[in-house]
Amino acid sequence: MAAARRFDKSSTTDQVLDGITLDGQVAIVTGASGGLGAETARALAARGAAVTLAARDTRKAEQVASAIRAAHPRAELAVRALTLDRPDSVRAFAKSWLAEKRALHLLLNNAGVMACPLARTPEGWELQFATNHLGHFLLTALLAPALRAAGGARVVNTSSGGHRFSPVVFEDIHFERRPYDKWAAYGQAKTANVLHAVELDRRLAGAGVRAFGVHPGMIATELGRHLTPEDIQQLQARASERQSAGMPSWKTPQQGAATQCWAATAPELAGRGGLYLEDCQISGTTPPAGSLGAEAWALDPAAAQRLWTVSEQMLGERF
Repeated sequence: MAAARRFDKSSTTDQVLDGITLDGQVAIVTGASGGLGAETARALAARGAAVTLAARDTRKAEQVASAIRAAHPRAELAVRALTLDRPDSVRAFAKSWLAEKRALHLLLNNAGVMACPLARTPEGWELQFATNHLGHFLLTALLAPALRAAGGARVVNTSSGGHRFSPVVFEDIHFERRPYDKWAAYGQAKTANVLHAVELDRRLAGAGVRAFGVHPGMIATELGRHLTPEDIQQLQARASERQSAGMPSWKTPQQGAATQCWAATAPELAGRGGLYLEDCQISGTTPPAGSLGAEAWALDPAAAQRLWTVSEQMLGERF
């Protein structure tokens, strides 16, 4: 009998995928032009998955694909343009994918922006909520036929421990009446990522589609491009405090991408979903020792259903 696999905050993508074969599996990774998305695309392709790198900056994504091919000559890769804060771009991506009648086994909603200055889409949506949640919500809903066709698929939403900064403030999601706070905006967008997974799993589990919200940990990537020197100092101070208390601190990209790769492939998660994961373990509101865990508001089924309805109303269509 095979020994139980055990992972933790130091585990890497290659470790969680060791012994797993993804031949015949089809995956989409958003935000794959760098950071965790690039590492996730590499790790999945190295195990045989056909991976589409979806990115706003296709030039950078092509460079990532070239680097993966150099390391893994048999890797099956494609690059497609996707701008998540533009619904027309998301719809065009999904329409093109569905026209090919390909099943989709793994959808990793990894892209995001963090703590940026106040910006709005042409629709008036606050940019972090529009990019991190609404774009992925629309993409996943439109690709649902391909996910169902897989006969067993997983959707992984990259959230963050930063969801603790704020629940979804349904009364003023887009900061139209309250002062803008970049961290509160980031927090509610990351909370929305988990709530989306909760409701998506409830709706599609019967069709074999399971969904997860993932906290990757603290990783130095381009996600932090909007941070000020003061922001970085504060984050470093928090990381030092957590490390002194035995909590996780900074991770490498290989460690940071490990939990989403585990969520997408782990046999231990077969038949399960609607969960919050971190450090390559099931976490939630009662996390394993050394992990941060989730706020109850991020796993609230009523809030998840409300968010689904509100998201449909913003996008002007029902799923």
